[in-house]
Amino acid sequence: MRRFYTVLPVAALVSVACTTTAQNDAAKTDTTHAMASSTETSRQVSGGGVSVDGWTGQIDANEASRGQVLANAKLDKSGDALHVTTGPAVAYWNPANTASGDYTVKATFNEPKYMNLNDHPHPYGVFIGGNDMGTPNQSYLYCAAYGNGKFIVRGFGPQAFQLNGRGEDNAAVHKAAGTGSPVTQDIALSVKGDQVQCSINGKVVGTYKKSDVVSAGKLKSTDGVYGIRFSHNTEGTVSGLTVTKP
Repeated sequence: MRRFYTVLPVAALVSVACTTTAQNDAAKTDTTHAMASSTETSRQVSGGGVSVDGWTGQIDANEASRGQVLANAKLDKSGDALHVTTGPAVAYWNPANTASGDYTVKATFNEPKYMNLNDHPHPYGVFIGGNDMGTPNQSYLYCAAYGNGKFIVRGFGPQAFQLNGRGEDNAAVHKAAGTGSPVTQDIALSVKGDQVQCSINGKVVGTYKKSDVVSAGKLKSTDGVYGIRFSHNTEGTVSGLTVTKP
């Protein structure tokens, strides 16, 4: 092993390490840096659980495999807004909130203190197409923003799948002034005919074929439950979660 490392140049070693970490984590966790993902452990939120009437949630399968439980994240109310503190990465929803056909689901996300619970940016956003929610077979598609100007579109089905890799920069996504500063994002997911679109702060940042979303191993349908998703070790509020029809 020592001879192997002396043969490869330093840049190659870094590339191998980052590539291996990304391949292991890409389908399961939301990060902007593979090495940071491997060193930051999900917290356990004091007084966690779901305390908003009608709402429930489920943490990611990889979080559960590490011994995390839903009570290690927290969903409560802050005035009229939903208040989320994680903990393990989690999706929250009200089973009564469903959408079908062509529609847009949108909400405003406020991270009052950017990166106050983590050592690198973590995303949050809306999800649609939720089916079999709360079971090991649950599936949904989400679009989420980071406070550093990136966004990510991913789905969970029988296997996790990516639509824009590990995320990408877009000028429409707001950037926090710095750690501890507030940042707000308006995030929407729309189903329009044979397309699915993610919009952030009023601009379409990603358009995908429905056939790339609804297929074997991915979503059952774009019809289903809608809700919100937060990555691990993140705090924010959500207001104006609504669905509209064209």
